[in-house]
Amino acid sequence: MSAIGLVEKTTAYFKDFKTWVALDSTNLSDGQQLAVKYFTVAVILFVAQILFGLLAATQFIWPGFLFEILDFNVNRMVHINAMIVWMLYGFIGCVYWLLEDESQTEIVGLKLGNIAFWVLTAAVTVVVLVYLLVQIGPGKDSSLWFINEGREYIEAPRWADIGIVVVMLIFFYNVVATFTKGKWSGIAGVLTLDLVALAGLYVAGMFYMTNITHEQYWWWWVIHLWVEATWEVLVGVIMAWSLMKLLGVRRKIVQTWLYIEVALMFGSGILGLGHHYFWIGTPEYWLTIGGFFSALEPIPLVAMVVHAVYDSGSHAFKNGNHPALAWVIAHAFGNFFGAGVWGFMHTLPQINMYTHGTQWSASHGHLAFFGAYATINIAFFYLAIQHWRGGVWMGEGTANAWRWKWAIGLLNVGVLGMTIAMLIAGYEQSFIERAVEGSTWGGYFTAQNHPSFQSAMVWRLLFGVVTAAGLGLLIWDLLTIGKGETRKAKVITQQ
Repeated sequence: MSAIGLVEKTTAYFKDFKTWVALDSTNLSDGQQLAVKYFTVAVILFVAQILFGLLAATQFIWPGFLFEILDFNVNRMVHINAMIVWMLYGFIGCVYWLLEDESQTEIVGLKLGNIAFWVLTAAVTVVVLVYLLVQIGPGKDSSLWFINEGREYIEAPRWADIGIVVVMLIFFYNVVATFTKGKWSGIAGVLTLDLVALAGLYVAGMFYMTNITHEQYWWWWVIHLWVEATWEVLVGVIMAWSLMKLLGVRRKIVQTWLYIEVALMFGSGILGLGHHYFWIGTPEYWLTIGGFFSALEPIPLVAMVVHAVYDSGSHAFKNGNHPALAWVIAHAFGNFFGAGVWGFMHTLPQINMYTHGTQWSASHGHLAFFGAYATINIAFFYLAIQHWRGGVWMGEGTANAWRWKWAIGLLNVGVLGMTIAMLIAGYEQSFIERAVEGSTWGGYFTAQNHPSFQSAMVWRLLFGVVTAAGLGLLIWDLLTIGKGETRKAKVITQQ
């Protein structure tokens, strides 16, 4: 391709991207247009997550790479925080998208919702710039407020913490006021209760305590109950609504499993929090309680998908959005294996004694976050794009269908490959560093320099590149799928 042709093609994609952001209001409601703003930032942050993850993985192999320019601790921090924030953006966008349809009325406080979006986006931008540019200096009370709180996953400075809670409260107001004005449903009730926890539980990580046990105790309330509990319920709400739209599943089926999800989350989820308490000085009874209950959380979501597919199959199984359905199924398997199986196999205290803090934990984290959260966001992106394109057919026979198929293949193979590579590295660490060397500094460095560990880190980087290739294809497909398609997907009604 000539340089002029490349420029023209790039310009065309840029124009299509601008159109995707600025949207035709005749196709989308006001709430859906706000949702697309969240989706757009979510995809940008998804790219940032993968980019900084690749940089960190490279530095694991070549520690001198970008030393004192963009150090490993900064790359890892941006990688983790970008992951959390892009998924949160995706969830908020999903709720704004479904809100008017579920409530049967227009969104209340839309102008306030738009202001909250721009405030949140500006705050995220400032925080990332601070992460990248201001990471050297003494840790003081002022640095907790303006630079970095220094706690993994919630490093955001205190002013940003407060901003997140304020945005969540505005989001809560938009949702509750809209349902109050319109129509309440089982999904609406669960969503409302979950948003109370979403705003409230984050506060647990906003105060500093000098006792490390107390500090870690409340830190885990944010990491486990905010991310692993309230997010799981939010995913259940999104999944329930998506299955009704994708497959025409009966409302009573998805709502029943949603209620079970809430019951298990408040039962097993809070008790399962104990599997994080093993090594911070809390009573020993948390060892057994936390290890047993921690794996039950994903079960209702898997059951919801299986029951929904069975129900739609008994009613002719008609679906006009194959990529969305494929990602929903990927979510069911990814959530079960990543959050459930991979989590349970190393949370029992007899095992966690050797695996805690090794690459085994990172293996579980990668598969769980991707399988439980990223997949459902991507599924919803395809659901939203189908509506934006005018409800066109997005099933077999769609032009360039290879893009979404290769994208889902590369992304899942890439993440699974990284998961297995880190599992191998974690097994080696558990054996040499913990079992043989007895958790000494010497054991740590012996494990880090072992050929099995180093080769696993190389494989992690290689599969990270595969994941990045899948993301590139995914974005290309999201920008182009359904464009020029004239066939309409059959409107699915609930049975």
